[in-house]
Amino acid sequence: MATQANSVPHPTVIKVDPFIPADQQRGLHNRWHPDIPPFVTVKPGDVFKVECVGESTFFLVKSGQCVIGTEVVDDAGEMQIGLVLRLATMTVLSSIFAASDDIRDVDLSKVHNLSGPVAVEGAEPGDCLVVDILDVVPFEKMPWGYTGIFELENGGGLFAREFKSRACKAIWDIHGIYASSRHIPGVRFAGVSHPGLIGTAPSAELLATWNKREGALIEAHANAVPPVAFAPNPTGAHVGQDLPDDVREKIGKEGARTIPGREHGGNCDIKNLSRGSRCYFPVFVKGANLSVGDLHFSQGDGELSFCGAIEMAGIITFKTSIIKGGVEKFALKQPIFVPSPIDPLYSQKLVFEGISVDYHGDGKQYNMDATVAYKQAALNAIAYLMKAMRKSIRFCLELTIKHMRLAREQAYLLLSAAPVESHVGAVVDSPNACVTLAIPTGIFDHDIMPKEEGLKKLDFGQCAIRSDGVL
Repeated sequence: MATQANSVPHPTVIKVDPFIPADQQRGLHNRWHPDIPPFVTVKPGDVFKVECVGESTFFLVKSGQCVIGTEVVDDAGEMQIGLVLRLATMTVLSSIFAASDDIRDVDLSKVHNLSGPVAVEGAEPGDCLVVDILDVVPFEKMPWGYTGIFELENGGGLFAREFKSRACKAIWDIHGIYASSRHIPGVRFAGVSHPGLIGTAPSAELLATWNKREGALIEAHANAVPPVAFAPNPTGAHVGQDLPDDVREKIGKEGARTIPGREHGGNCDIKNLSRGSRCYFPVFVKGANLSVGDLHFSQGDGELSFCGAIEMAGIITFKTSIIKGGVEKFALKQPIFVPSPIDPLYSQKLVFEGISVDYHGDGKQYNMDATVAYKQAALNAIAYLMKAMRKSIRFCLELTIKHMRLAREQAYLLLSAAPVESHVGAVVDSPNACVTLAIPTGIFDHDIMPKEEGLKKLDFGQCAIRSDGVL
């Protein structure tokens, strides 16, 4: 018989409020440093929940409507103005569609806000911390997320320079396991929810190594836009605990930024670390001091647009154990993991290839550069999807060009957020590495397969843009 006594819920060891700015909350931090003490301690074998604010807590507004009005163009190219509202000027258009100023103005000194650290009793440097991810869900009171394209000068993304990126975003409504967006209509897919960022605390020696090598990279590319890396910065640093002033100052001065992944895990954005995954982390400090954040409802391989997943606030459930001496036993230089047995079933995929030639740019040949190859595969996919996107409002040449760019931005956001798969095909056939990008065709409510007559052009509205209309 079920009773209250024999039905004990798993405890929530860190609680947050997604509607309160992260820098006003306890149990959160946005730097990596060995002197950040554990906020809570658990025992091996405990099942526990951790609440995470996500990357929307301190700047994002759930705003932006889909298209207010359109001119529908038939196959003959004639305008059919019927059940539509015409917009007369770009000023009116930009003011109505404005919604991405929050993305434009984001303060990157404050990302990411991690819940933790959580110490595990008995963990010592050299051990392996085993972390089972049992569940990842959004807050019931916040069933939505967003995908953003950041500004070239403030965050960037994979195509920041190629697209001269300006802030755009898509808001996604979460209905159970599915996501859909008013800003990218005609698409619906099952999410693979996961933590974009999870890792153990670095030792003092490892932190010094990070700062030295990344500092040298920054110095060698001092004028890069966007920056090649982010140095320690006291501005925006937050540790939601009571600390002596000198310790807090040291963390702000030395603490590593949370933006890249490193030897301890960190911001690796691996979409397959979803519920049912098991992770093996190297331990560098007593207790391991596990931290987690940047929860994603869904993401494509690569997270192209920098804030390219469906970012959400939510709750993650863990169970941990320890393998003594695991770093030596398994030659752990970085984490290893077993992917989740749960994956959306999309049997048919349209696969795009890319090679180490910048044929979307200056045509330069690179030698076995897989990043260049990946970018070409993604650009091939974006160009293909744009063939099916007819932008609707045609008042002048300038406006048409702007709306062509919006179609590109929608495709960019979609590839970032949807369960897109990327694989390295070959890295031995000089001079070209080959990388593929696969789009599941089942996420669309229309046919996107190649046909003799070409792709059917449909009106997909637009994503949310800046209040000044700049694209």
